[in-house]
Amino acid sequence: MMSDRIEPSLGIDPTGEPAPAPKTSPAPSANSRTALDQLARIEDKMARMEEKFARQDASITRAQDSLDRAASRVEGAARSVDAAELAAEVTKLRAEVAKVPKLSGLVLNGLVTALATAILFILIVKFFPGLLK
Repeated sequence: MMSDRIEPSLGIDPTGEPAPAPKTSPAPSANSRTALDQLARIEDKMARMEEKFARQDASITRAQDSLDRAASRVEGAARSVDAAELAAEVTKLRAEVAKVPKLSGLVLNGLVTALATAILFILIVKFFPGLLK
């Protein structure tokens, strides 16, 4: 007795071979994990140093702007009073404002500090590994 019924097909070949097991990558060694942890700590410290540098840079920029505004006001007062002595004071004040480090000097200082810190940290890790435990 034959039936006209058609069975649904899932597209799986029951005679085919099983799929190969997925290949797993070897687990990272303990040394590479500690090295990655140290690198992460160094990167975190560098990020904090960069944030601190940015805050200091903003503070110095605000102070320099304030000094520039004060110097302009004093210079304006010196012109209106037309006093030679006051003009000499303004010249001295401008010389003091010119001594304030500019952005390029601050960036260079930050980079040198970051590089020196990283080198010092690496030397400490290399020669005194027990300090980090």
